[in-house]
Amino acid sequence: MQPSVRPPNPEHLSASLDHLDHALKQEQIALGAAKGIIYSLIETLGVALGDPSLPDQLRDGYEGLLETAREIDQRLHDRHG
Repeated sequence: MQPSVRPPNPEHLSASLDHLDHALKQEQIALGAAKGIIYSLIETLGVALGDPSLPDQLRDGYEGLLETAREIDQRLHDRHG
C-alpha cells in the first residue's frame, strides 16, 4: 500500500460480512450479487494482508475476517455450485 492510502476499516469490513451473511440466510440477495461482493471482500482483505507495513493488530483482525469471508464463500459454493 502507498503511504497515503489507509487500510480498510476492519469494523466496516466486519459489518459488510455480517450484512451479507444475514442477507444470504434471509434469501434477500441475488446469488450473483452475493458472489461478487464476497469475491471483492476476499480480494480486499488479501491485498491488505499483503502489505508488509500493516500493523500486527490489524493483521490479526484481517486474518479473522478473511477466514469468515472464505467460510461464507464456501457456503455459497456448497449451496449453489
